[in-house]
Amino acid sequence: MRAISAANQAALAARVLVARDFLWIVARNRTTGAPETVGFWSDVGNVSSEVISPDSGQVETRAFYGSGTLIAASDIPLVVGLTVQTVTIDLSQLDELVAQAVRLYDLRQAKVEIYRGLFNPDTRQMVGPAECRFAGFVDGAPIDTPEEGGVGSVKLECRSHTQEMVRSNPDTRSDASQRLRQADDNFYQDTATVSEWELWWGSEKGVVPTQPKKRKKFLGIF
Repeated sequence: MRAISAANQAALAARVLVARDFLWIVARNRTTGAPETVGFWSDVGNVSSEVISPDSGQVETRAFYGSGTLIAASDIPLVVGLTVQTVTIDLSQLDELVAQAVRLYDLRQAKVEIYRGLFNPDTRQMVGPAECRFAGFVDGAPIDTPEEGGVGSVKLECRSHTQEMVRSNPDTRSDASQRLRQADDNFYQDTATVSEWELWWGSEKGVVPTQPKKRKKFLGIF
């Protein structure tokens, strides 16, 4: 069950609210490699809004640009365990800030956060800081450039951060690999040759034989 603030809970209970989505991207500068941040939201105008950071859990104020920049985001299912969520975000191809984000910045594995803010329609103010609904990385950013008279699109294909927990490690158990982590760590220095060592065992000298692995029974069946 998702926990939300008391202010948002009260607004939901009173059925007095208007929902808006906020998108936060942390890309990389192609020249310097430094992080570049940009925010968009699904309404008109530019705003500074409070959000709850999924990393620190603290309230932060961030700038978001509107006027049709963030067109839509696909449904974000609530899942448990290590299920990797996939979300598609549609952005305006005509907006200069969107073009800067997807063309000038490097979006490969860029950090992505999607927030939901609840507004009071009478005061037009958020009833509480926007809650994070999705945190992950850009897995693809296809840009569809249309022909004359056609309709183009910019889509961000995103995967949740749980993909890092199911990613396999390509590293190997070797002396060279271990010393990349710590130069004086010699734990694996004999890995390549230990299988060829000859040891005295009783009255015989030679390589110590290994026992074949036994197959485990499953429900009494091999």
